[in-house]
Amino acid sequence: MVRIGIAGATGYTGLELVRLLLRHPEAEIVALTSETYQGKSVAETFPSLKGFCDLRLQPLDPRMADACDVVFLCLPHTAAMSQIPELLKRPARVIDLSADFRLRDAEVFEQWYHARHEHPELLGKAVYGLPELYRERIRSARFVANPGCYPTSVILALAPLMRTGWIDLDSIIADSKSGVSGAGRKAALSGQFSECNEGVAAYSVATHRHTPEIEQELSALAGRAIRVSFTPHLVPMTRGILSAVYANLTRDLTLEELVDHYRQHYRNEPFVRVLDQGTFASTRFVAGSNYCDIGLQVDPRTRRVVVTSAIDNLVKGASGQAVQNMNLMLGFEENVALNAPGIFP
Repeated sequence: MVRIGIAGATGYTGLELVRLLLRHPEAEIVALTSETYQGKSVAETFPSLKGFCDLRLQPLDPRMADACDVVFLCLPHTAAMSQIPELLKRPARVIDLSADFRLRDAEVFEQWYHARHEHPELLGKAVYGLPELYRERIRSARFVANPGCYPTSVILALAPLMRTGWIDLDSIIADSKSGVSGAGRKAALSGQFSECNEGVAAYSVATHRHTPEIEQELSALAGRAIRVSFTPHLVPMTRGILSAVYANLTRDLTLEELVDHYRQHYRNEPFVRVLDQGTFASTRFVAGSNYCDIGLQVDPRTRRVVVTSAIDNLVKGASGQAVQNMNLMLGFEENVALNAPGIFP
């Protein structure tokens, strides 16, 4: 059995990891940390776990990794970076769900996150954990930086087009909508029921910190610098992300050609589903699953391609993808503990 430690186990992503790993036949959770609830059992904190997991929550100490084969970090951004050096001195593999090691340039990190990066020398050691792009590197990695939720939805929506010459790479617009859990479990005015219910609002327009992550990976795919207009929105639902991505066409293209191209590109991907013509992505049908659904349209009137992409922000956008990465790192079948449909019919 693979021994698992989860730091920050009482946040949304940590709790989702517990849920997924409890059904993993090769995994045993041996350590859970929480600064807020330390000393309590996790089942006392989350009654849904009663009868499944009764570990006591402990304060974070890097020495926990001595008893683990894999450590997941579900800590706030900028909090994980101080823990990574000590964890990497130990034999355990590390999967970091924060943004601290996703960007390869410390200056870019500091510009967008408004904080000094404490360990820029480790940025090159982290493998960006999007299996659809870096599967082989993940297999041999000791340290994986799990992607952000918005970047996962946008990158997967665009990856098949980045080297085709079919679109103007300077015309990309990404419009994304997220459930409230994307902001984390900490108390915030914007997440209160009466503040977000019955309304949809854009936020962090042209300044969202996932923008450089999207641009970094799309630039790598395109082989040149890419700039994206990215606008996120908060919608009154618990979980899910829907991205609608637009780009100008540089040639005549039929919808049949586009769908065939996407299906060929993702033909071996266990968690990307390219939908039939006339069907568009919906958060309803990926909720609780590790799937990314992609729906496509060609608009000949405006000469644009429209790609819709739906994921569960807590699963494929965070914890499910982290388990997918763990499976690759340890040589398990990629879909272990993840091969399940969404929670809605």
